[in-house]
Amino acid sequence: MIEATDFRNAMSLLTTAVNVVTTKGPSGRHGFTASAVCSVTDTPATLLVCMNQSARSHEYFVENKTLSVNVLGAQHEEVSNTFASPLPSEERFKKGVWGELKTGSPILEDALVSFDCEIEQTQEVGTHSVFMCRVVAIRQPERHDAGTESLVYFNRSYHQVGLVESR
Repeated sequence: MIEATDFRNAMSLLTTAVNVVTTKGPSGRHGFTASAVCSVTDTPATLLVCMNQSARSHEYFVENKTLSVNVLGAQHEEVSNTFASPLPSEERFKKGVWGELKTGSPILEDALVSFDCEIEQTQEVGTHSVFMCRVVAIRQPERHDAGTESLVYFNRSYHQVGLVESR
């Protein structure tokens, strides 16, 4: 049996993109910082998003059945920290400029890219819910400033990688 601490220590060496995942519904806007996001298939465009079931906004994502994945750039470290903090939901959204696409889930206007999704399936695995999300809209700015880099998490700290060339 693998100890949870050993597994977490090993996973800290898996570099992951940093994302803010959001939803909006009758209970208001909610969001959290996530690294457990990946593509599943491009036909139909589908993402997988994992969320701890003990997260205070978990029930809202399940009820709303929609979410947006906002991929963060290096300039968004403060946004990431805010959405990982114990601040109330509406306080979190004071960081950044927010809009929306098809589902109404908030998108960060200057995210590297935002995926607007409908949650098609939810699977409970241990402490987490795994959401299978069909992408219904994508917002990718026409161009990013030279020097824009992606925010990633590795060995329990933030790093920046890549360079998006001006188009």
